[in-house]
Amino acid sequence: MKLTDFDFDLPERLIATRPAAPRPSARLLVADGRDAITDAHVRDLPGWLRPGDRLVLNDTSVIPARLAGRRFRDSAQGPVSAAIGVTLLELRTGGDCVGDWAALIKPLRKVRPGEVIRFSHDLSATLQTVEAGQAILRFNLSGDAFDAALAEAGAMPLPPYIAARRPADARDKTDYQTVFARNPGAVAAPTASLHFDAPLLEQIRAMGVDLTYVTLHVGAGTFLPVKVEDVKTHKMHSERGEVSAVAAAEIAATRAAGGRIIPVGTTALRLIETAAQNSMAGAAIGAWQGKTDIFIYPGFRFRVTDALMTNFHLPKSTLMMLVSALMGQARIKAIYDHALAQEYRFFSYGDASLLIPPDA
Repeated sequence: MKLTDFDFDLPERLIATRPAAPRPSARLLVADGRDAITDAHVRDLPGWLRPGDRLVLNDTSVIPARLAGRRFRDSAQGPVSAAIGVTLLELRTGGDCVGDWAALIKPLRKVRPGEVIRFSHDLSATLQTVEAGQAILRFNLSGDAFDAALAEAGAMPLPPYIAARRPADARDKTDYQTVFARNPGAVAAPTASLHFDAPLLEQIRAMGVDLTYVTLHVGAGTFLPVKVEDVKTHKMHSERGEVSAVAAAEIAATRAAGGRIIPVGTTALRLIETAAQNSMAGAAIGAWQGKTDIFIYPGFRFRVTDALMTNFHLPKSTLMMLVSALMGQARIKAIYDHALAQEYRFFSYGDASLLIPPDA
């Protein structure tokens, strides 16, 4: 299985830099069965759902992880300062570094351990050390005070393919956040969920489709390219997540009753499949918490996923491998050929697809 098996040509004009408004007006490609492809809109999603189905949603909240700061240093000519860009990656949760943040710093070589970077009147951080190209920062604030200062000083960490075309602005603080976000910690959005608004969720509930919330804090590693030609040798990044006992019981009950489990987004899918892999013998899925680096590519056996709602993904990415595992490589090629021909909008702010395998 080669990396080139998951490649395709994507015209730059199809990369979305702003989302559709209102959210459910985004287009929805529905691939149902072996050959059928239907062009619809996200607002039409209830037409492909059945009473007794269950949508699984990732309720992580994206933090404004991109910071512009300055470091100050004494020199023979007097005090000097320089601009420093910081992107927060992950909060440290173990050992003696609880509360520190792993971060990317540009330019990293300009900052020395012990130096202070100031981001605002209230917020600053001290460089502790550098590990594998990542800085470890210790902030002067924690808890609610840190969250408030970060909300004021930070910008949304837009994906590289958007950030290269325009800077983040005030709109992104709303656009790049789901309407049900409640657990801060992600540095990238679960983008398939960006298509939902409150009225659509209420319509789905009213027709007898249940909703379950899980949490996977999406990391910047989601944008890392695959660099090996033999995809089976690729090492996935890890991300923190939790499937609560309540969520696991809801998913198991739906499966037992014959309903379909439909994760919204690859993050929710990866998390519930991780929980299913780690469940006790005989259980469809159990509560799980920790870091997952699950890598899903063709040949993977799905334990709890029956269908998937997801956006359109980067060529040669692990997410292209995931949807190929669910639908089959030939079927995904036909789906993406159709999406390109019909000029669907791609990536984080783009359009959506509902992928329903023939045996669902």
